Amino acid sequence: MFKTKEKTGKKYEMDMCSGSILKKMLLFTLPLMCSSILQLLFNAADVIVVGKFAGDTALAAVGSNTALINLLTNFFLGFSIGANVLVARFYGAKQEQELTETIHTAMMLSVCSGLLITVIGCVGARQILIWMQTPEDVLPLATLYLRIYFLGMTATMLYNFGSAILRAVGDTRRPLYYLSLAGVVNVVLNLVFVVLCKMSVSGVALATVISECISAFLVVNCMRKSEGSIRLERKKLRIYPQKFFKILQIGLPASFQGVIFSISNVIIQASVNSFGAVVVAGNSAAANIEGFVYVSMNAFHQGAISFTSQNIGAAKYERVNKILYTAEMCVVAVGLVLGNLAVLFGYPLLSMYTSSQVVMDAGIKRLEVISRTYALCGMMDVMVGSLRGLGYSVMPMLVSLIGACGLRLLWIFTFFQHAPFHTTTSLYMTYPISWIITFLAHLVCFIIVRKKLALRWGK
Repeated sequence: MFKTKEKTGKKYEMDMCSGSILKKMLLFTLPLMCSSILQLLFNAADVIVVGKFAGDTALAAVGSNTALINLLTNFFLGFSIGANVLVARFYGAKQEQELTETIHTAMMLSVCSGLLITVIGCVGARQILIWMQTPEDVLPLATLYLRIYFLGMTATMLYNFGSAILRAVGDTRRPLYYLSLAGVVNVVLNLVFVVLCKMSVSGVALATVISECISAFLVVNCMRKSEGSIRLERKKLRIYPQKFFKILQIGLPASFQGVIFSISNVIIQASVNSFGAVVVAGNSAAANIEGFVYVSMNAFHQGAISFTSQNIGAAKYERVNKILYTAEMCVVAVGLVLGNLAVLFGYPLLSMYTSSQVVMDAGIKRLEVISRTYALCGMMDVMVGSLRGLGYSVMPMLVSLIGACGLRLLWIFTFFQHAPFHTTTSLYMTYPISWIITFLAHLVCFIIVRKKLALRWGK
């Protein structure tokens, strides 16, 4: 008997295949939005504390690692998207055995991914940072921070895969509770390690690792004790080949897409690094502020994936277009409001990260270009989420490769190399331009795919 209605699980799970799409999407995305913001606060707390109490060099050391960390983690987190799509589809179709095998395969995959990233990150940290043109005065602290940070990657992967599974069945509240606790621990430990123990970047890295371990333990314990459809049992933990390859089929292109974006961001970060420590610090602080806008919008990308996948599993094909319209409407509203508020309150927000006026001026230059136009990024991501929910993952990867990353790299290696265009504003403008073009390309792909599937479904 399918266990979606067990007493201990039903109050957290959500049937996305009936009722008001807008109401349920808001119920789904608001806790997810808060969870994502809390997770981002881990790094933001690092940056704020180290900037205030350890100086601009330490601030640059922490901030300059962001693009590299995203590059290594996004590849494996793409597999969690594959797990999310499959779990949501089997949940909607009420196929318990398929669901159980997918969940246990995904959690084993998270452990393997985390261990591999730890090895890569710890062994290659210094050399990779050198390739990224990290300034000499920043390099030693940046290397130290990165190596400690990657010691906690298994916990990070466990939490993210577990959260993806919970999202697939509509549960976004429990991850919020767990991250709330872990976030408080992170902030407290940051202050203890940096202010009291004078540990600088090593202190903020260690605080982040400990908090990630707490959130991972809580989400795994939740799944282990669940009596519903997502119960995790140690004796069933293994890689089920059929489910593994299905996860790869959807997750691998998503992984490559994440890596492609991260590679372009690493190259852009390297270009930012060429302007010196002041610009690096200002860019890092502004990027952290923008991160809160991004993860708020990204909740609707996750919503589009889960809602579309569940409805495909339940054969509710007529709801697919409505899900897309609803998610796009919501993401535009959130992106416009939060993005422009970040610019309006730019200096007060940046002052939380640094007291240096020149660093804040450098940060404002980024906010003026990227944060104002961030709604375009949200629109692009929702299109990707809908396509993935429909089971198409290669297509958005290829479009993103050409439309977003290709254009950015083309600009950096051509016009940006010449004096009139060698400015931070010119560099930042590559983002909104690539978002517009890529969104339009994804929209064309969605229309083609939807018509093709309509013929197959007879809808």
